[in-house]
Parts: sequence; C-alpha cells; structure tokens
Amino acid sequence: MALEIVVPVYNEAAILEKSITRLADYLSQEMFCSWKITIADNSSTDGTGVISQRLASEIPNVGYRRLEVKGRGLALRDAWGASEAKVLAYVDVDLSTDLAALPPLIAPLLSGHSDVSIGTRLRHSSRVVRGTKREFISRSYNLLLRRTMQVGFSDAQCGFKAIRADVAKRLLPFVEDNSWFFDTELLILAERAGLRIHEIPVDWIDDPDSRVDIKQTALDDIRGLVRVAGSMLRGSIPLQAIYAELGRGPIVAPVRPSFFGQVVRFGLVGALSTVAFAVLFLLLQGPLEAQQANFAALLITAVGNTAANRRFTFAIRGPQRLWTHQFQGLVVFTLAWSITASSLAILHAVSPEVAPNMELLVLTAANVLATLLRFALLRLWVFRLRRADDGRITVVTGTRQPAV
Repeated sequence: MALEIVVPVYNEAAILEKSITRLADYLSQEMFCSWKITIADNSSTDGTGVISQRLASEIPNVGYRRLEVKGRGLALRDAWGASEAKVLAYVDVDLSTDLAALPPLIAPLLSGHSDVSIGTRLRHSSRVVRGTKREFISRSYNLLLRRTMQVGFSDAQCGFKAIRADVAKRLLPFVEDNSWFFDTELLILAERAGLRIHEIPVDWIDDPDSRVDIKQTALDDIRGLVRVAGSMLRGSIPLQAIYAELGRGPIVAPVRPSFFGQVVRFGLVGALSTVAFAVLFLLLQGPLEAQQANFAALLITAVGNTAANRRFTFAIRGPQRLWTHQFQGLVVFTLAWSITASSLAILHAVSPEVAPNMELLVLTAANVLATLLRFALLRLWVFRLRRADDGRITVVTGTRQPAV
C-alpha cells in the first residue's frame, strides 16, 4: 500500500457521505498509486458510525475505525499506527482544501525526497477564502509559533498533511497531545529532529459551519507550546537520537566565519535588532509604561537575536543545544536589560518629565553598550567553539565522518 488517507470525524453525519464519495472519486481518477481511505470516528454520537460502515462496505478501498474516546489527534494516532501504507496522510472531512493539492503533497514522500509534507494557506501563491477574524488568529498563532519555537514551516494548522510511515513510527510516541495541538507538536518535533518538511500552497475555503472553539483551541495551543518547550529543555525527548537516525544533516559541516566576519555579521544582526527594538518600544509605549515597554521589546528581540546570531553569525545549524543556546541567550538578555533599565532609571531620576524621544535616545545608547557585551558573551560563552565544531568533522546525511 502506497498511501492511506485518514479522515478524522466527530458527529459529521451531515457531510460525511458527500465528502468521502468526492475524495474516493478523486483518488480513483487522479492518484496513480495504491491507496486507501480510513474514516477515523472518535466517539461520534449521531449517525456518523452507521454512514461510515455503509460507505466502507459500498466503496472500494474505504475502511472504518471507531474509538470510544474523543480527540482528533488520538484518532490520527490510532489509524496511522495500524496502517501498513508507506505514506500516511489526513484531510479534514469538510474538504476545505482543494484536492488538486494531493498529488504534490504526496509525491515528495513517495520519492523519499522529504519526510513530512504540509499544505499551507499562508504563502503568497495560496488562495484562501475566510473571515478576517480567523485569518488574523491563524496568522498571529503561526507568527507566535515561529518566533517562540524557532521553526521554519509557515502553517501548522491546515488540515492537510502527510508523513512517511517510518518517520511517524519514530515520532508519534513522543507526541503527547491527542487533540488539536497534535499537528503542531508533530511538526515541531520533526523540524527539531532535522527532518525535511515540504510545504505546498493550497486553495482553501473556510467551512462556515465549523464547530471548532477558536478561543479554547488557542489557549490549548499556547499551553502546548509551553509544555513542548519545557520537554525540550529537560531533554525528555531524544531529539539527538532521532536526528542521528532520520535527520538530514548538512552534506558538509559549515565553516565558521573569521573573527572579522563574525563582527560584521553580528553588527548587521545587531543593527536590525536595534531597529526592531525601537519600533517595538514605540508601539508598546502607549499601552505599557516605559520600563514595561523596554522589557517587552528587549525580550522579543532577544529571542530573534539569539536565533539569528546562532545561524548567521556563528554558522550553527541543527537541533544540537538549541534550547541551551536560547536559555543562555536569555541570560545575556537579562544583563542587557539591566544596563538599559538602569540607564532609564537614572534618566527619570534626573528628569522625571523626560520626553519619549529622549528616552529612546538614552535607551539606544545603552543598547550599543549592551550589544558589545552581548557579542563577547555570545562568542566566548554561548556559541564558543567546541571540539566537535572545529571543522574537523564532516556531517554527511546525518552521520559523522572524519573529514578528508
């Protein structure tokens, strides 16, 4: 079996038959490989079960599984775990995503080029029809995800994904969520393990009858992000072992720039960070007090600054010590914040009615001093050269070999 597509359902009697029939017809006409559709019923209480059993008996290559516990992630975990297909996929039952995206979604996995494949509604070439509120929430969540977890994929929530079965078998035991955060957690672990995630832009039309509780889902997702970050910091997820087994390391280990090159690159990152800080400080100064705005702006830019310097200035890639570097970066941020906070406190003590522009000028000067300290600490402490990083190791497809 080349492909198994799971359709998780919960009380979808109204649209189930139309959707499954449409999906089966499309696969029969357009998918030139062996395939199967599995309806994964997670504890429906309407006529979903009866309709699913009838469809499974009437339509070739359609199966039905039922769980007595609710949870979309749990339904996917159960169906994928029992599958014998080479590639595992899932689509939402409303088929909001145009099925024409299925072949390009599956092709890089069948060929072995990629490990995970996802549809994205957030690329310029994607065509999406949905309300302003859901568009704003989706973009905000994915922006938060990319900034806090330092991931590269653009859309974690589109219900249109596929994964190689061998990759799923290795990752699923470490995915804790069984509900809507399941997708996001799986993708975070996949990227952190050095797997290749392929994205395709999709055409997507919002289902006006969607019963997803957006507010509760958003809160659950934020709690999930905190939990996953904590698990990575504690080292409870063996990302290094997964990376060694499945990860796609660079063909040749990157060579660190010279000291002069590091200074130039750090200066560019620092300049962009300073501009970002200034913009954020001015934007936050309205709803927050000056000290609070300074802290928030520094914290946001610190995360991005550490990630940019890690990759651009010191040429470090892959999941190794990623969270350690971010933690150390926050320590450096604390020192930088103490310098800027002290300068702001002194300014207010000297001139209590100081204008915002003067505050910004003093903070910018303090940031220059903090930047010099940050470079020294990043180079000598956070990203210091280790034996394994000194250029004598060449990384080839995830395995270490002596350089020639």
